[in-house]
Formats: sequence, C-alpha cells, structure tokens
Amino acid sequence: MCGATLQGTAMALFLFPHHIPSGGAAGLALLFNHWFGLSLGLSVWLVNFSMLALAFIFFGTLWTIRTMLSVTITSIVVHLLEPFVQSPLHSLTVDLLIGGTLFGLGVGLLVKHGASSGGMLIPALMISHSRGMTPGQSMFLVNFVIFLLTAFVLDWKIVIYAIICQWLSTKVMDLNA
Repeated sequence: MCGATLQGTAMALFLFPHHIPSGGAAGLALLFNHWFGLSLGLSVWLVNFSMLALAFIFFGTLWTIRTMLSVTITSIVVHLLEPFVQSPLHSLTVDLLIGGTLFGLGVGLLVKHGASSGGMLIPALMISHSRGMTPGQSMFLVNFVIFLLTAFVLDWKIVIYAIICQWLSTKVMDLNA
C-alpha cells in the first residue's frame, strides 16, 4: 500500500501543517479537529470509514477491504508523523506543490490497483463511473463543497490553497490511475 503511505505523508508533512485539506475527507477531518479536538489521524479514519457502506454496495467486498486497508494505513501514517511536524517544513508554495503531487500520486496508485483513498473519493468514483468523467474531475467537484465549508469555519484563503492542491493532485491522479 505504497499509495496510502504517500497520501498520508503528503497530508501530515506538507498539507496539514498549513491547514490545507487535500480533499473532502481531509477537510472534514480538519473541521473535526477544530470543533472536537480529535487528533487528525483519528479524524481522517472516522470520516473515511463513514463512506464504506456506499463502497460495499457499489464496488463490492474486495474493493472495500482494500480501501479499508488503505484508509487505515493513511491514518496511521498521519498519526505517526503528526507529532513531529509542529510547523510547516517549507514555504506554503513549496509544501503545496510537493503535497499536492505526492497526494495525487498516492491516490492514483490506489485507484490503479483496485482500491481508493476512501472518503469523498468513493462518491466521486461512483459519479465518475455513471457520468463518464475522469476520477479526478468528479473528485474535484465533490470536494469543492467541503472546501467552502472549511473556508467558512477556518479561513477563506484555505479555499484557494485547497483548490490549487486539489487541481494539482487530481491531474497527477488521472495520469497515474
């Protein structure tokens, strides 16, 4: 599950220190962290697992088990790295470019190998299959609403960074999926 490790690393080291959600599930995790004080690792896990009922129905058991494994690995990576990153590693621009690229590469690898990163990618893949869109296009649309909610609660400039991150990661994801 190299894809899940790449995704978790991108989130923990490059995106979360700037409070940039890599996608809808990460945006919701940041909100849970803000509202309830839950750790980011636990929040990512809770949000992702809430979408698995849809996955069982639409994608089947094996795909859902692979997704559960990838969500767990991603959450563990975020949880293990979170204590070591108290402030951003680089400038916002550098971290955004590295984080968005690594995140997209990780998600692309997961999709390519019959799994997902969980969370909002599950409904995004459902839309992708039914509407003939690329996974990246549908993921961008689904996550946009959550970005707006995150902006209202945390900071409006986060929406701009999240959109840039999402655009970059979905382009990389579509290249690798």
